[in-house]
Amino acid sequence: MIPFLEIARYSGLVSFVVGLPTTVGTYYQVWRTRREAKEARQGLVYSENCLEFMTERGDFINLVPLETLHSLPKPSDVVLLPGVGAALKGEAFAYRAYRVIRIEHIYARVQAKHMLPGQARLAKAVAHVELLSGPETTGDFSTLG
Repeated sequence: MIPFLEIARYSGLVSFVVGLPTTVGTYYQVWRTRREAKEARQGLVYSENCLEFMTERGDFINLVPLETLHSLPKPSDVVLLPGVGAALKGEAFAYRAYRVIRIEHIYARVQAKHMLPGQARLAKAVAHVELLSGPETTGDFSTLG
């Protein structure tokens, strides 16, 4: 049988050899998970303070800054939107008519010194729309009125 003192002498070394890599690995995994979560949240920042138009399938159509709007569209309103997310490879934007199906309002907590309990602000609005049937029009409105 191995004497207790012999085991005690090497147990600290074994604990260090096993424990240090385990601690470092655990710390790295936590750091990586927090970084990935932060990057996922940052992906939503580009559309913050905007009205986002998207189809029911989840396709993005357009973004409009909230401060440029005098009012938000209501369900059953018809809106004329340019493009399908971006310019079409050197061509003019294509305008299409969409009907607003529903609006989602996303609120964020107010971060100020003198805020009231439970105070929130409109951070983003998402308008779910459907394409109205009809011919596609180009961005040239010189023939109108």
